[in-house]
Amino acid sequence: MNHEPAHWETTETHLPVPLPTAPLVPVQQPHLPDVQTIQLPDGRLITGYAIAPAKAPEPVPERPAINPLAVNIALGGLGFAAACGGLMLLTTFIAAVAALIQQLIILAAVIFGGFIAIQVLRTDNRRDKGGTVVNIRRAVFKRNNFRG
Repeated sequence: MNHEPAHWETTETHLPVPLPTAPLVPVQQPHLPDVQTIQLPDGRLITGYAIAPAKAPEPVPERPAINPLAVNIALGGLGFAAACGGLMLLTTFIAAVAALIQQLIILAAVIFGGFIAIQVLRTDNRRDKGGTVVNIRRAVFKRNNFRG
């Protein structure tokens, strides 16, 4: 590989363009307070700049930390989530009650059907079933006459 820089021949000449300059604004030097000298009660002299007492910051108007509209929206979302959970539990409860009622109906049908089957298939000598009862005893048949 050739690692030499490529040389380009151009016929155009590029001249530097001066940048626009902004007008200079004079900067004011901060005002220094006057030098003051104070004599202490023991006779010593202290010389220095006077310091203005610190101003108390202006009270900031109180405003709520949280926007009330945001609180209302958040509470509405929580209420909706709670209602959805409750509705889900309600539908589950209704489905369980419906299944219970269905099984109770089936149980009643089985018990009642068994009772009916027992009544129909039971042989009871005390009841008259509408037929003819014939008691067969020793009988003598003579000349096609039945004497019993």
